[in-house]
Amino acid sequence: MIKKATLKKNENDSDAVNAYMLKLEHPLKNEIDAVRSIIKLSSTKIKERIKWNAPSFFTNADLVTFNHRNIKQVHLVFHHEAIINIHSEWLLGDYKDRRMMYFADMNDITRKQKVLTQIMKSLISLAE
Repeated sequence: MIKKATLKKNENDSDAVNAYMLKLEHPLKNEIDAVRSIIKLSSTKIKERIKWNAPSFFTNADLVTFNHRNIKQVHLVFHHEAIINIHSEWLLGDYKDRRMMYFADMNDITRKQKVLTQIMKSLISLAE
């Protein structure tokens, strides 16, 4: 019997995310994959795994996770407390420790790509 390697808590698990994406049935699957790519390309420090049954991104701390239950738009939950120090018209919610970002379609993703990249870079810098 071949045993599957067990990943440590802070190891990248793109294989699990790729498998998740292959099985995902969502009307905005292509849009979710596009946002995933933007996040991954925002920094070489970004790692991914499945957390809370969805793709989640982290460095030395958890940063952002998809909320795949929303089927009308792509929904990101920025759940590192440092997110409250980043100001953008696209970061929504008045929570004490998190913010939301939404994307309606591919055009919206294209429009917000630079902002998302900058948010990720800033968040990584603040989280380290």
